[in-house]
Amino acid sequence: MAKNKNLNQASRAKQDEFYTQLTDIENELRHYKDYFENKTVFCNCDDPYESAFFKYFVMHFNVFKLKKLIVTSYNGSPISGSELMINFDEDMKNLKPAYKVELTELKDWNNDTATGLDDVKYALDNKIIPVEKLKGSGDFRSPECIELLKESDIVVTNPPFSLFREYVAQLIEYDKKFIIIGNQNAITYKEIFPLFMNNKIWLGYSIHSGDREFRIPDHYDARTKNTRTDEKGITYIRVPSIRWFTNLEVKQRHEEIFLYKNYTPEDYPKYDNYDAIEVSQTKNIPCDYFGVMGVPITFMDKYNPDQFELLGIDRYTVPPEALFSGRLAVNGKSKYARILIKRRQA
Repeated sequence: MAKNKNLNQASRAKQDEFYTQLTDIENELRHYKDYFENKTVFCNCDDPYESAFFKYFVMHFNVFKLKKLIVTSYNGSPISGSELMINFDEDMKNLKPAYKVELTELKDWNNDTATGLDDVKYALDNKIIPVEKLKGSGDFRSPECIELLKESDIVVTNPPFSLFREYVAQLIEYDKKFIIIGNQNAITYKEIFPLFMNNKIWLGYSIHSGDREFRIPDHYDARTKNTRTDEKGITYIRVPSIRWFTNLEVKQRHEEIFLYKNYTPEDYPKYDNYDAIEVSQTKNIPCDYFGVMGVPITFMDKYNPDQFELLGIDRYTVPPEALFSGRLAVNGKSKYARILIKRRQA
């Protein structure tokens, strides 16, 4: 609970500049290679000089056969250039305005017989790849960023946690494919869970448990046990319950959950305030029960839409016959968020 409190406090303070590490990006995006060919990828919450998303797509630009990569920053980004030490113009260096970088090809610009980040650094330094200041703040909701969104095919980024609802709503509104990172608790949002029910969003491949470290700006309040500073003076915060969210097809979400336990009323009590049984862990879903069940939100890590139907979630998206609002309870004890599911008949 302490970790979640730290995350929520950071969100309320709009300390949302959490930089995803390259290894986490590599572990997820390698599964989507076939989706990127001849596509325009938009990273609209990323400082090109610091974002590991930018670094990843530069390294894979030719491998993925991308059509274009667009990356935009937010006005006043406090991270200093350490990934790519670019020679900023003076106004760029001092004011840190919002800007964009568009990459349409990757060549051996520095003539070292290879292509990669060094070539992009050379091309940026020598104005081969232009860095264009944005008119506005670089906010993903700004008109110019929306125009770039319309141009894109796939959005890949780490959006601000505190604006996750609004960010996803925009992607759905403009019918965009996406791979984004967020907190597991977003599953329970009343704006997000119906998207799971309607098969418009699901979880990605690589993260199903555990914490993830994000780089944070130096000025953030890092006085918690969940932060560390490495030998280079870079500060990281460890955030719990991170997940990838996408609407690109994920093969593993069609793998059946193996069920082996048998139903008994003693092992699976009914809720005090709703006609469904409590299943405390996904692995304990009974193999011979076809009524309504309440399961924890970690069920979504293994959810197979061919095997189960999502009926609702206890806080708000409940079936219409529900006679309560709030959490489900067993013997007077409330349960943490429960998703209501039902087996599909074979």
